[in-house]
Amino acid sequence: MDDRDERELDARLEQLEAEERHLSLARRRLHDRIAMFPGSASGADVELRERELSRERGELHRRIDELRARRNELRSQRSAG
Repeated sequence: MDDRDERELDARLEQLEAEERHLSLARRRLHDRIAMFPGSASGADVELRERELSRERGELHRRIDELRARRNELRSQRSAG
């Protein structure tokens, strides 16, 4: 792995981590809304959206973990070589 590949990998990882922070903030706001207005007419829609965000966030976590593992693997290969 050359430095350019590592920089690209780091840039993609930073992008995914920023997306995860954005989703986490949106999800936290939905949690607050659910807590403030339990049983409201729009509550079901809010809870559905929260579940969607949770799934998206879980997928992002999986992709982030894969990239971190790949980066660590490539770095260990480079240091061993």
